[in-house]
Amino acid sequence: MEIFFQQLANGLTVGSIYALIALGYTMVYGILKLINFAHGDLAVLGAFIGLTVITSLTGAGAAPSHWVVILAFVVAVLVVAIAGVLLELTAYRPLRHAHRLSAVVSALGASMLLENGIMLIWSPQTLTFPEGILPSTNYVIGGVVLNSTQILIVAISFLLMLALYLYVNKTRFGTAIRASAIDQDAARLMGINVNRVIVSVFILGPALGAIGGLFIGIYYRQAVFDMGWIYGLNAFIAAIIGGIGNIPGAMLGGLLLGLFNSLAGGYISSTWQEAITFALLILILLVRPTGILGERVAEKV
Repeated sequence: MEIFFQQLANGLTVGSIYALIALGYTMVYGILKLINFAHGDLAVLGAFIGLTVITSLTGAGAAPSHWVVILAFVVAVLVVAIAGVLLELTAYRPLRHAHRLSAVVSALGASMLLENGIMLIWSPQTLTFPEGILPSTNYVIGGVVLNSTQILIVAISFLLMLALYLYVNKTRFGTAIRASAIDQDAARLMGINVNRVIVSVFILGPALGAIGGLFIGIYYRQAVFDMGWIYGLNAFIAAIIGGIGNIPGAMLGGLLLGLFNSLAGGYISSTWQEAITFALLILILLVRPTGILGERVAEKV
């Protein structure tokens, strides 16, 4: 039973990171009906930028101060948000009225560009994060080891997800986002600047993804240029499981996928973990094609 609860704690940590990254997929899809395949690489870009800030301002072998860590998160969020806006302006907006396949190809091309750009700027080698970026104290509760880094990652992730949910559902601009997701033409007739809404989505999604990417680097203490593909794919699967286009669904899907992966790796085999994940995805699509919280929406013709 201790192993079960330990895997739950680990899965909740990873799942909260998946949920943060999945929000970017689901917000873009909700408005543009586009899968932003470059989103995982934007998250990894945040990890590398944060690592660069930390190593540049901290002496070799020394733990960074709290202010350096905060600055690393702020710089990562700002740079990745700008990259997200540039991506929308150059890769997606010119193809907004083109065939969907053109936008998908553009998204894959943007993903490859970001991935190879990260490799050329930093290194094809795995980079190591220094120790002590977040407080690391172990707490033993009923035989289950909880690390303060895990607790902080889960707490901050939940606060960010709650803040996004309240922003989208309780603010005037959030209403504009929801209206644009339902019908862009009707939103324009109501005086909503849809282009501004889309840009805001490409700011919020990558910003949350950057925090998730930096959390990955801090939690696993390493970053490699091509890890955006696997983490982005897992976050995409999480968005589908929860109901892509649905913000609470992305949160739920991320948490469930993290828990499922952790339990599968702990009780079955880490080697089969990815295969089991895709088996879960297939099962969800067969039983509930729209995802757990997804709703059937009539397609406009």
